[in-house]
Formats: sequence, structure tokens, C-alpha cells
Amino acid sequence: MNDGFVVWLTGLPASGKTTVSKELEPRLRKVCQYVELLDGDEIRQNLSKGLGFSREDRETHLRRVVYVAKLLSRNGVGVIAAFISPYRNIREYARKETTNFLEVYVKCSVETCAKRDPKGLYKKASTGQIKDLTGPQDTYEEPLSPDLVVNTEELTVSQSADSIISKLRTMHLISSS
Repeated sequence: MNDGFVVWLTGLPASGKTTVSKELEPRLRKVCQYVELLDGDEIRQNLSKGLGFSREDRETHLRRVVYVAKLLSRNGVGVIAAFISPYRNIREYARKETTNFLEVYVKCSVETCAKRDPKGLYKKASTGQIKDLTGPQDTYEEPLSPDLVVNTEELTVSQSADSIISKLRTMHLISSS
């Protein structure tokens, strides 16, 4: 069985994490026997229902995600984890707890994220309906030394996925074919 890996996409809401993940998943399925996409909204609904958005709740939620990613990757699964994961300490925890870890900073300005706003979160934050939106209202600690940066203001979704695949190849986590 091949070693699994964890591609951890972090960035502001609406930076492109889910979009890039959904582009990446079928491409990885062509070169990996097992691939699993863990998306923030879906996991929160099914694994962390009832948790809020305080720092403590966010960290509890992400520790659960790390545990699932660890179980999957140690059993040969290529894991794509798309989470805001706003705190450096939790991303470092994910790196320590898993093997073959690739931190991808999905970089995008708050202004561009607010323009994209597919879920209307930035609009709700601006009207006071949301009080803890990461970026404009709550802390997002940018990665200090991510393994890869994909700037979604400059790269297309396809180019972003290409960059991740290229990095996985240089790390010898997927084949070059």
C-alpha cells in the first residue's frame, strides 16, 4: 500500500479553498488509488454539529479534522482538507500529527474575498448579522512558511490545482505519470 498524504488548504472565507479542492480531487483520483476530500462545511455539519465559532470551538473542530485526516492518510489515502483553519498553532498540530503533510496557503485579499462572497458571509458581517467572520472580524494568522502558496487573485483554479500536483510530485507523494 502506498503512503497517504494530507494536502491542507488554508485561507480566508471565499479565497478559493473549496473550488481548488474540487478541481484537485478528480485529478488526484487519476494517480492515487484512494482520495478523500474533507470540506469545512460538510465536516462541520456532520462531525462538529453544535460547535460555534469561538477560538476554543474552532480548535476542537479542527482537532477532529486532523484526527480523521491522520486515520485516512496512515491507511494510504490522499486527503484534501479544505478549512479556513485560522490559527497557526492548529496548522502546526496538523503537521505534527500527520505524515506527508502539505500546507497550501490559498492566498486572496479580504477585498476580493468579499467581492466573491458566494455564501453571503461578508455581507452578513457588514450588516452585523455575523460577528465572528474570519478576516474582517476575527483573526486569521497567515502561514509564515507554507509549503506552497496559490494566489487565487493571480492564478486560475486549474493553475492552482496544477501547482499543488506539481508540489506533490516534487515531494514524491504522487507519481510523475
